Amino acid sequence: MALIFNNRDPVYLQVVRHFKERIATGKLNAGETIPSRRELASQLNINPNTAQKAYKEMEEQGLIVTEGNSPSRITRDNVILGRIREELLTEAVDSFLASVSNIEVPIEQLLSIIRLRLEKAGQAGTEGEGSIS
Repeated sequence: MALIFNNRDPVYLQVVRHFKERIATGKLNAGETIPSRRELASQLNINPNTAQKAYKEMEEQGLIVTEGNSPSRITRDNVILGRIREELLTEAVDSFLASVSNIEVPIEQLLSIIRLRLEKAGQAGTEGEGSIS
């Protein structure tokens, strides 16, 4: 499990976001067992207390379920799982809008540029590249 941490956000929140991204992309499935807190701390080279804090946050958000001494698992709650992708997309759009708000681009032009970039990314994806350039 590779994760590159930034210096802006608390590490435990970056870990939570990483799990959300893996769930949203289907790399983690409903009911799937996840590493123990110690295993995660070791894999990511973070403090075990930080891993514990990330797991506590994910439990509070309903992303994971831990019952007794059983390993933690991704929730099977489809409502929660459905919200994850929407939450990540909303955050990305809000960040994008904040970065372009001072340019005062008409929405039609903005949507046109986005469509073109998505089409280009789709073509690159079919050619094996898969990224927006």
